[in-house]
Amino acid sequence: MPENVEDGAITVFLLDDHEVVRRGVHELLAMEPDIEVVGEAGTAAEALDRIPATHPRVAVLDVRLPDGSGVEVCREIRSRDDSVRCLMLTSYADDEALFDAIMAGASGYVLKAIRGTELLSAVRDVAAGKSLLDPDATQRVLERLRGGERGAGDERLEQLTDQERRILELIGDGLTNRAIGQELHLAEKTIKNYVSTLLAKLNMERRSQAAAYVARLQEQQRR
Repeated sequence: MPENVEDGAITVFLLDDHEVVRRGVHELLAMEPDIEVVGEAGTAAEALDRIPATHPRVAVLDVRLPDGSGVEVCREIRSRDDSVRCLMLTSYADDEALFDAIMAGASGYVLKAIRGTELLSAVRDVAAGKSLLDPDATQRVLERLRGGERGAGDERLEQLTDQERRILELIGDGLTNRAIGQELHLAEKTIKNYVSTLLAKLNMERRSQAAAYVARLQEQQRR
């Protein structure tokens, strides 16, 4: 068990560019005896600097930020330390952002309209290792992304080298370029080049398309 929860306290870091929202969430969490807020940030850059230093059990991340995205923060933080659980908090129900959050390794995705008691439950569940990603919403996103690929033959896989196929599988598992590099003992820049090449061979532009493609193939294999 990570040392930051051995004493029973769930350590939490908050990222939101709206100070009033951040302060409200802080006060809500701080009232709970089993939760401790260990840090805050209003920008992606601040969060990437402070989260590793505070090593929270849960990072509550706003999706839309003035200097980037909470999804990118999630991806970067989890590539450094996958023990940090990320709970995405947003004002907007956005299927594309939801899918990006899934691929970044987020444990949950909730709207800011959530009630206080529900947010507290979400933080506790995420800290306990549970996933709060709604299955129906996740399936809807995957179906929408796969829809553009129907009719494209799987013979495209034949164009890939063994190494490219392995990297494609790891993209499907949600790994970042850095994490794939660590898995295969290759430089992150090398992986980036591999990804660009395999996307071109598959006639795709985004990693999320490749991930959805892998998921569809896996579904077909299970049938």
